Amino acid sequence: MPYQASHCFARISARKVRPLADLIRGKSADEALSILRYMPHRGARMLEKVLRSALGNAEDQRCPNLRGLIVVDARVDGGPMFKRVRPRARGMAYMIKRRLSHIRVAIDLPQET
Repeated sequence: MPYQASHCFARISARKVRPLADLIRGKSADEALSILRYMPHRGARMLEKVLRSALGNAEDQRCPNLRGLIVVDARVDGGPMFKRVRPRARGMAYMIKRRLSHIRVAIDLPQET
């Protein structure tokens, strides 16, 4: 059973966080934290907090081996948008879309084969 955490309605575009989620998917949780710690992106801070929350959930649910956890799923889905209108010339208006995202991380022990 994977240990999960999510940050819904994160005020950042999903497009900015997805490459960071691709970097940590499949890595051990400690290695993923060290990768995110030295990334200069704002989305890395958000993803790091969600990963720490998933580790906390694993500890809270009495995971037998906290050191051996790997990131099995790191998803960033698009959320709703704040829509605003910017007035333009000749009575026109442009739509401004402030995008939100849902960040989800699942960690689990490696499967024995």
